Amino acid sequence: MVRNSSRAFTLIELLIVIGIIIILAILATNVFKSVLDHGKAVKDMSNMRQIGMALQTYLNDNDQNLPLTAVWPGTSTTPGLYQKYIGTRKVFQSPFDHRASAESDTAPVSYSINHNMYVKLGVSPSMLKVVSPSSTFLMAPKYAGNPGSSSSWTGTTTSAPDLPVGGNPGETTGTHSSGRQINVLFCDWHVESVTFGPAGTAGTFQDPTTHWDPTQ
Repeated sequence: MVRNSSRAFTLIELLIVIGIIIILAILATNVFKSVLDHGKAVKDMSNMRQIGMALQTYLNDNDQNLPLTAVWPGTSTTPGLYQKYIGTRKVFQSPFDHRASAESDTAPVSYSINHNMYVKLGVSPSMLKVVSPSSTFLMAPKYAGNPGSSSSWTGTTTSAPDLPVGGNPGETTGTHSSGRQINVLFCDWHVESVTFGPAGTAGTFQDPTTHWDPTQ
């Protein structure tokens, strides 16, 4: 008599299948993280482009002089880009900055102006004095440590001090591309993703053709 029976999976076959599923899950997770990271980088660039366009209009109305560094986004009592040139405070917050958004005078601000703009060009720096606008940093994200941590970001509307030359002390990694890149707004108003280097060195996160000194 012939008996019909189905062969069960062996333990080794089950382990192989489970291993394949785990590998596929890891690959899918990495792809998702990469897509999410790219989306944040694009949004970060968009924010700085909007800030750049608003700054151009602000400069036209203010003899080409940059706003006061600590309160440049603008508050209800100290004019800046907000509300006349930018209608929402969310533009000042990077998508890499995970603090709760707000529309108050203490709203998060993720971007800061290059310290050398004030040191090299004076208290009310004129953009007309920038020697090479296309290669000089104007603005970049400012944080301390890992940008993925909310506690690393401390800038607000009422306290958005300038960005030290070379990057904020304590910045240990870039915002995206596994910490290898960071977005920067240049003095000619274009936004570019540049190489991030160790923050302990003056002139970090720069390519060979870019710099922090507006007089060069």
